[in-house]
Amino acid sequence: MRIGLVTGPWIPVPPATYGGTERVVDTLARGFAAAGHEVLLAAPADSTCPVQLVPGMRPTDYEGLGTTLAELSHVARAYDGLQDVDIIHDHTLAGPLYLHQPAGVPLATTIHGPIHAEAADIYRAVARKGAVIAISRDQASHAPDVPVTRVIHHGMDLSKVPVGTGKGGYLCFVGRSCPDKGLLEAITIARQAGMHLKIAVKMREPDEVRYFREVIEPMLGPNEDFVGEVDDARKYRLMGEALAFLNPIQWSEPFGLVMIEALATGTPVVGTSIGSAPEIVDHGRTGFLGGTAELAGLVPAAAALDRAVCRKDVEERFSAERMVAEHLELYADLIEGRIRPGVPQDSRVYQNR
Repeated sequence: MRIGLVTGPWIPVPPATYGGTERVVDTLARGFAAAGHEVLLAAPADSTCPVQLVPGMRPTDYEGLGTTLAELSHVARAYDGLQDVDIIHDHTLAGPLYLHQPAGVPLATTIHGPIHAEAADIYRAVARKGAVIAISRDQASHAPDVPVTRVIHHGMDLSKVPVGTGKGGYLCFVGRSCPDKGLLEAITIARQAGMHLKIAVKMREPDEVRYFREVIEPMLGPNEDFVGEVDDARKYRLMGEALAFLNPIQWSEPFGLVMIEALATGTPVVGTSIGSAPEIVDHGRTGFLGGTAELAGLVPAAAALDRAVCRKDVEERFSAERMVAEHLELYADLIEGRIRPGVPQDSRVYQNR
């Protein structure tokens, strides 16, 4: 197959630090190429993913993050360069609605964010012309009138992730500086558990900086070690030496990639039982889930879990190979006409577990 992939204009593929969607697309692109397929990637021009890039794309436009004009310009350039492909998998919001897609080429899109009312309007329209992929059953359950074609959990390249010892004697938090991610709750949980907390967060956008300066920074004391935003190597070391990874999210996160990253290093997860967490963490085996007020009391039991089991669970359920294979199966079904747009295909789509 000749596969066209489209990402947004704001973060290169792969990302240097934060960028979950771009990290997933990079893994897919490399996996497709390794399986013998030809990949054409429409991403910012400074992307370093080792596949063919669509020519004429602009460099990363982080300053225009989230703006409609930047995305539409990027999408127009992307589709100009994707006229000779067998399938297009678009990871942007605007791209699947673009009117000048190549005729006769099947389209798939992945929902990377929450399906709130406005997003549901968009994906109902997209489903009339192509396949819609959800990244968790919980995500799909929030908009049952959106005809999701498949649920495909994220996966990751485990060859790049060392298994840590967990002997650092601390808890860790990795995420974004915002209320939804539960950083404030993580600080409280670590203190209640009597454990040191190491914190690595993305803090670039004005709202992220404001939240950190006004809410988090005044809370920091000798029990916390703020390390800032980290690259993959530092992140995996940070996670791998932690006794447990804290993920007290305060919203229905569609998929917590950071949870499978922590588990891949062998570190159990302690987090709130909302969003996709129950689909990722095997309660009592690879971590513990509960209400925010319960989590401090679950830390000692989590720290005693078998780290080899955590790693093996990711190898079995969240590998890059599994994610790539499921996408290739979907692409083949689309190309061969075995999938009709607008018709849910996965009987488990609307089940939370």
